[in-house]
Amino acid sequence: MTKLFSKVLPFAIALLFCGCEHQESMNDLADRVFSSAAQQCELMAQSIDSLRTPRSFDGTKLITARPKWWCSGFFPGTLWLVYEYTGEEKFRTFAERETAKVEPMKWVTDDHDVGFQINCSFGQQYRLTGDSHAREVMHTAARSLASGFNPTVGCIRSWYFQLRGSSWQFPVIIDNMMNLELLMSVAELENEPELAHVAVSHANTTMKNHYRPDFTTFHLVDYNPADGSIIDRQTVQGYADDSAWARGQAWSLYGFTMMYRFTRDASYLERATSVADMLLSRLPEDGIPYWDFDSPKIPDEYKDASAAAVMASAFIELADYVQDGSSYLSMAERQLRTLSSDEYLAEPGTNGGFILKHSVGNMPGNSEIDVPLSYADYYFLEALGKFKK
Repeated sequence: MTKLFSKVLPFAIALLFCGCEHQESMNDLADRVFSSAAQQCELMAQSIDSLRTPRSFDGTKLITARPKWWCSGFFPGTLWLVYEYTGEEKFRTFAERETAKVEPMKWVTDDHDVGFQINCSFGQQYRLTGDSHAREVMHTAARSLASGFNPTVGCIRSWYFQLRGSSWQFPVIIDNMMNLELLMSVAELENEPELAHVAVSHANTTMKNHYRPDFTTFHLVDYNPADGSIIDRQTVQGYADDSAWARGQAWSLYGFTMMYRFTRDASYLERATSVADMLLSRLPEDGIPYWDFDSPKIPDEYKDASAAAVMASAFIELADYVQDGSSYLSMAERQLRTLSSDEYLAEPGTNGGFILKHSVGNMPGNSEIDVPLSYADYYFLEALGKFKK
């Protein structure tokens, strides 16, 4: 047995090191993905209607939407990220053209998604070019977004519509944490602390009322606008009101990590790390969550690449804010490697021009199930860029 072991052990060690040597480096992985993304983005930019924005792909045709659709800022943002990585002027031209489509959203005062729409498009344009018009658009949009703030509730209203069977009075969804980035950015740029005050109040109220003891979050909290009391807590796009809808958990992680970046408020860092630790304990081996962590169909259930991409971007940033962020960075790398595999990364020329496959938009609404989605692409490239830096 000893002789056999002495012969097998060196061979096993050699195999181990051989596997390590042949694992693709993250730099090479990023180069490969951005090369593919550039081809996909050029394909989509050349095929998209002059008045529409990409939404999804049904296997045969590109699904588009008007710029008012909440996702309209993601494709322009993706183009800006490709331009940043490649330096190719054609992508700047595409990005400027697609960004311009979203500008009318700066005046919208009855939809919190103006943050997504403007910050991911004009925000990226301003970051990369310093364009003064982009800054003006961001400023106007931030004021429009802040106009939905109710000081009695302490939050910006999210939805101004009713889904079938609902009777919300002042609904606030966890997604809205993402839109605070526009407020915080413009508050710094324009020295308007009242915008930061709105964002901080919204974050504090969300931190107080959206969370369960295990640091999973409800999707929606409905408030009484007259006195700020809570009417109901729901998970509209998840499996059940008490379940952990995956993309909602991703918005939660990203939102409080982002708020810590701007404020250095320790309570935001504590909340972000609590959410991150919860996710580390519940994510599957490949790092890609099922669309809802509590679906009874797991493991025979759909995965959500979009939630993984948002989480990866947040994990990478959060790793910089804690003393030992290796577990967060390790999970982000695992997620990015999985998303960069053949299972999730589309072959150039396929998938309607989208970069990633296998996202889930709204399962209970039977909408956008196991399809490519523009926000999955955006946060995937954002995460890869962060990791490489």
